[in-house]
Amino acid sequence: MSRERSVPLEFEGEQLEHVFVGRRDSQARPTVLIIPTVMGVSDLEIGFGKQLVELGYNALVADTFGKTFRGADRDTMFGELGRLKGDRGALLRRLQAILDQTRGLDEVESGKIVVAGYCFGGMCALDLARSGVDITAAVSFHGLFDPPGLPPRKIPAKVVAFHGWDDPMVPPDAVVALGKELTESGSDWQIHAYGHVGHGFTNPQAHKIGIDGVFYHALAAERSWTSFINLLEELFGGGD
Repeated sequence: MSRERSVPLEFEGEQLEHVFVGRRDSQARPTVLIIPTVMGVSDLEIGFGKQLVELGYNALVADTFGKTFRGADRDTMFGELGRLKGDRGALLRRLQAILDQTRGLDEVESGKIVVAGYCFGGMCALDLARSGVDITAAVSFHGLFDPPGLPPRKIPAKVVAFHGWDDPMVPPDAVVALGKELTESGSDWQIHAYGHVGHGFTNPQAHKIGIDGVFYHALAAERSWTSFINLLEELFGGGD
């Protein structure tokens, strides 16, 4: 049975509040750092964390925007998205602080962290990998692929991107560009593209955002999750 607890972080004067999801024994296990969509920490990502706990891993659902934005409306969160995306160097510092904090938790097994993100969070996962930090893998679910404009580095982490081919935010040329970028970085990478699938395909409520091309796709959600678990088993073996 899983247990949730708040994990606060002060970052450059802002109060963040993550949610750690783990087993009640508090044993150190391989951990997935989950970076949510533009809407921030929600029951959706916490639910993904609970599924991971059932499989023998731990999860930390990261608050990238700040605790005051928990449950805020779409327009507010899109404004915050613009703020964070407007300075990718500052965003990377924020992400690195969250990663460092995750590493320091007693329930996190040393050297066994995977960063997985959704939409904006997928971009964040890719940016962490691009920075060359020591993580086992970075995984993007319908993430944004545009590069951060920072000096390129070698990427030691494995990288997997799950992508809807009809995603209006990430056209085919952006997919090709990411493959080229990852190849040049030396990364062990995969891109899984799903036909007739748009943006936000893992979220049953995606259509409520009211943007064309953003919708849930149950089969793509299942296929990507199964491939994700296969990756975790490849990296860490089966959970206990």
